[in-house]
Amino acid sequence: QVQLVESGGGLVQAGGSLTLSCAASGRAFSTYTMGWFRRAPGEEREFVAAIRWSGGRPYTYYKDSVQGRFTISRDNAKNTVNLQMNSLKPEDTGVYYCAIQLGTMRQSVAMRSAYDDWGQGTQVTVSS
Repeated sequence: QVQLVESGGGLVQAGGSLTLSCAASGRAFSTYTMGWFRRAPGEEREFVAAIRWSGGRPYTYYKDSVQGRFTISRDNAKNTVNLQMNSLKPEDTGVYYCAIQLGTMRQSVAMRSAYDDWGQGTQVTVSS
């Protein structure tokens, strides 16, 4: 029942920045766990970043190769989850997907099977 829509993708030169946004229809994000995954050309979808809440504060998780360059955050006022991507590299190229976990998280946030609904993706292309 949740529809996720990603936006903000595009073409950028290496070293540049992009900010992706994920908006939901049907329900508010509230404190649900949210994740970002990406699929490079010819590769399987892989984990990029996730955010969850415990005790009223957020916990974030990142793929090692994006740690320190990407930041996942939630904008409660706009009901969006964002992925700020800095110092982009050609290997960051791919289709980026937003995902939501609606129940109790019983698997790692890095596993595709942990999430219940997915957006259609937004293309990010980083040129050298």
